[in-house]
Amino acid sequence: MQFDEMGITEGKTLMLLPGTACDYQTNFGTVLERLGEKYHLICVNYDGFDGSGLIFPDMITVTEKIEGYIIEHYNGRLDGAIGSSLGSSFVGQLIQRKNVHLDHGIFGSPDLDQSGKFSAWLQSKLVVPLLTSFTGSEKKRAGTRDKLKKFFDMNDETADKFMDCFAKFSPESIKNEYYSDLLTWLDDDIHVEHTKAHFIYARKMGEKYLKRYKKYFRDPDIRAFDMQHEQWLFGGDEYAVPVLKVIDEFMEMPV
Repeated sequence: MQFDEMGITEGKTLMLLPGTACDYQTNFGTVLERLGEKYHLICVNYDGFDGSGLIFPDMITVTEKIEGYIIEHYNGRLDGAIGSSLGSSFVGQLIQRKNVHLDHGIFGSPDLDQSGKFSAWLQSKLVVPLLTSFTGSEKKRAGTRDKLKKFFDMNDETADKFMDCFAKFSPESIKNEYYSDLLTWLDDDIHVEHTKAHFIYARKMGEKYLKRYKKYFRDPDIRAFDMQHEQWLFGGDEYAVPVLKVIDEFMEMPV
């Protein structure tokens, strides 16, 4: 596991937890500098995605390592943590398990999918090859680049960064991460005193996700944006600036 600390040396702490098949450098690369101007950042790369050569084990084992770091270095408490996509599952687990305390848990337009073992196995068999199939083939790479540009409004440079990120990690780590995320469930109606759950809701994902957020957390703070899944992280300032403003509002709220 890799924990890099940066940003301001004093002030509020904000942990950054990247999504599927990503390191924090790629996932949060467009907003790291701006977040670091206001917060002390703790940037996490999981086993299998940290350059160590280890294979990602499962979501709970990694959650335990994150909890251990927070306990050892921050007496078990952070001002906030933000998860991108799959990273939001870690935010949910940190809140639900109550081994550490977050004042603010920020969920970055996640899907928070949950399933049984057979469905998780089947989905991972279908999805993981899509994340790695373009490696070694310029034709497939070009096709994937076009899909990323069309669906997420990425430019060529950003699409290439994400493909390079996917390509450098072990397919086994990606499979374990994707599969175990589906099996790591959240309870319904989670409520922890003095913790506020905030959701960045991407309307273009669909209303079923909005219902899901309200199902898992009691009285969540939900802010809607006209964008695709996590588009604020790779779609340019049109999307990033309004979301960054809302993150500041989240972090200033009393809990």
